Amino acid sequence: MERDRRTEENSIVTKGGIMRKTSIVFVIMALVIFSVAAFGANHKYVGADKCKMCHKTAKQGNQFGIWQASAHAKAYATLAGDTAKAVAAKMEITDPQKSDKCLVCHVTAFGVADSLKDSTLTMAEGISCEACHGPGSDYKKISIMKDRAKAIEAGLIIPDEKTCVKCHNETSPTFKPFVYKERLAQIAHPIPKPTE
Repeated sequence: MERDRRTEENSIVTKGGIMRKTSIVFVIMALVIFSVAAFGANHKYVGADKCKMCHKTAKQGNQFGIWQASAHAKAYATLAGDTAKAVAAKMEITDPQKSDKCLVCHVTAFGVADSLKDSTLTMAEGISCEACHGPGSDYKKISIMKDRAKAIEAGLIIPDEKTCVKCHNETSPTFKPFVYKERLAQIAHPIPKPTE
C-alpha cells in the first residue's frame, strides 16, 4: 500500500514536472512568435528628404514645410546653442550634440541599429517625420500611401499622445507642462480637404 502511494505521488510529480516544462515551452514559443511578428519586418529609417518628395505640395498641405519650420526640425541644432550647453553643464555633459542623454530626444532613430538606418537619414534633421510616423522604407511608395491600411501594415504609425510623451515628460531637464491637444495644434500638418 505504501509503495502504491509513493508510485502514485511520483507519477503526479512527474506529470506536474511535464506540465511545468510543457507550459514553459509554450510560453517561450509564444514569445518567439510574437517577437518575429512584431520585429520581423525591420523597416528602415530613410530620412525626411524621402518624405519631402510627396509632402511638400499645397495639395498635401505643405506638410514638409510645416515640419521644417518647427522646433522638431531644429531639435538637433538647438543642442549647439548656449542654453542647451548651460543645461548640459548642470548635468555634467560636455557636448550635448554627442550625449546619449540629449540625442535620444533630439534626433530621429537614436539608438536604433545602423542596419535599420539608410544613409539618407541624418542627425541634422532633428526630430523628423519618422520619429513620430515610424521608419518609412516600406510605406514611402505612393501606391502604399494611398491606402491607409496598407501603409499601416507597412510600418506607418499614426502617432498619439503616447508617442509624444516618450520625450515630452518630467525626465527632460527643460520640461514644461505638456498638454497634448495644445501641442498637437502647434505641430498640426493635415492634408487639406478637397474643395468642391
